[in-house]
Amino acid sequence: MDCLQPDLFQYSDTQGVRSFREEIAKFLTDYARAAKELRPEHITVMNGCCAVFATLSTVLCDAGDGYLIPAPHYGGINSKMWLYGGLQPVHVPLSSEVTNEETHPFQLTAEKLEAALQRAKKQGIRVRVLVLINPNNPLGDIYPAQLLKECLEFAHRHELHVIMDEIYMLSVYDDTTFTSVLSLDSLPDLERTHFMWGFSKDFGMSGIRVGVLYTRNHEIQKAVNQLAVFHSCPGPVQHVLTQVLKDRDWLDNVFFPTNKKRLKEAQNLLVDGLADIGIPVLKSSGGLFVWADFRKFLKSQTFEAELELWQKLLDKKLLISPGKAFYCHEPGWFRLVFSDSVDKIYLCIERLQQMLHADDAKPVANNTSPTADSSRSPEKDSSGTPSKTPQDDASQLKNILIF
Repeated sequence: MDCLQPDLFQYSDTQGVRSFREEIAKFLTDYARAAKELRPEHITVMNGCCAVFATLSTVLCDAGDGYLIPAPHYGGINSKMWLYGGLQPVHVPLSSEVTNEETHPFQLTAEKLEAALQRAKKQGIRVRVLVLINPNNPLGDIYPAQLLKECLEFAHRHELHVIMDEIYMLSVYDDTTFTSVLSLDSLPDLERTHFMWGFSKDFGMSGIRVGVLYTRNHEIQKAVNQLAVFHSCPGPVQHVLTQVLKDRDWLDNVFFPTNKKRLKEAQNLLVDGLADIGIPVLKSSGGLFVWADFRKFLKSQTFEAELELWQKLLDKKLLISPGKAFYCHEPGWFRLVFSDSVDKIYLCIERLQQMLHADDAKPVANNTSPTADSSRSPEKDSSGTPSKTPQDDASQLKNILIF
């Protein structure tokens, strides 16, 4: 791994070093349980998945177009899609309320996608893309195979491109079955389905900056590769990661089992600690975080109250991201990351206990239940109407760090 040949310090193929793409293709074929062997020529390597989102926004859409995305979702997508492509999000609002047609809070359905698309059409927004994050950030939810197929069929009916962000693909525990889009025997629209993954989460290498795009659409990839010159990865980085991917014995018998064990233990530690101080969480089996219900600690059920609570948490040196940063349509939900040392998780619980149960903390009475099945309706300004300007909340959210 430390032996760097002279060619690694020269300009390399902007699509990615061939040997690296070959190893990625083998790795994803095996670990995503791909239905067919992946080929390196369909892979483009960039400096992070944010770069993949940014370049795809330019290639797939025109300025002013919209993209469907279930909310809450990773908030960083909006800024990348806006900065490069001038795109606007069309949120598919998910609710904590459980109805007869649903089985759990914040459940996505094809019907909700259809409703959001029709709202966008009435507002004159041309939707070109559906973005799905699986496992979901911030919910930690994992899409069942049937739901995944229904979403792909929906996109095919409306001729939408699908960006499948599976960056937490291997950060799954509880013996939960994860279905990658690559594992499906047949796709409704192969040419419009684009897969992305990276090393930041599953390998704990967020600073190494490597994201992967896999697409079978030759014209799309050709256009993406033209922009990849601005987002290339250093040759030595690609070389090092090639050696990591080759060491299957270590990955299979040491790294992934240990990583999943530690993640599950850390999740249990945080969830149990939150329960002790009266904070329920959404049941989840993927990702590095939990989606926690702080609604009873809000002075009022508004986003202003949520941001006020977030500021108090920050003052106590707790960096916990509020739901507003993820475009959640209900105030009071927060994302807590548990992929940290045990002592810091204990410290988090201790500080939360001190802050939330201090004399000046006045929880709202008769609030929602621990299962998050609230009957409370979203605020009128959170009705799921597509946002005309992704920067609407910039003044409030500019200091909120989310990853």
